[in-house]
Amino acid sequence: MDNFSIGGFAWRIAFALALVLLTFNPAGWSYYHWLSGNFPAITPMQAVIGIALLVLWIFLWRSMMQAIGMLGLILMAAFTAALVWLFVSWGWLDVGNATTMTWVVLVALGLILGVGMSWAIIRRELTGQASVDQVEEDH
Repeated sequence: MDNFSIGGFAWRIAFALALVLLTFNPAGWSYYHWLSGNFPAITPMQAVIGIALLVLWIFLWRSMMQAIGMLGLILMAAFTAALVWLFVSWGWLDVGNATTMTWVVLVALGLILGVGMSWAIIRRELTGQASVDQVEEDH
């Protein structure tokens, strides 16, 4: 599990995209839409799934931030925004279409989370430097 592979990278991207799009998407098939249907009444199943989604969001966010840090997040967001700007300038995306731009933002968020999840492994493979979350001190 420590070695980088395209398959592992793809699974991390897919997992992050699924989490983002299951939480909210413009198609109307998401936890947000399911919950908002009867809000403020919440069923036990909605509570369980909501807490599970929250746990997964915290896990992905913390893992990504430990791997890339705030500077990495800013750089990845800036790169993604520049790509979107490029695609808009080529006429591939219409900024006037709110649904399309919502999809773009959600997919970008999923990609940033997925790449962030893989970054520590990619960095280790490229540089030979391992990431350490916590160093234990001997007393």
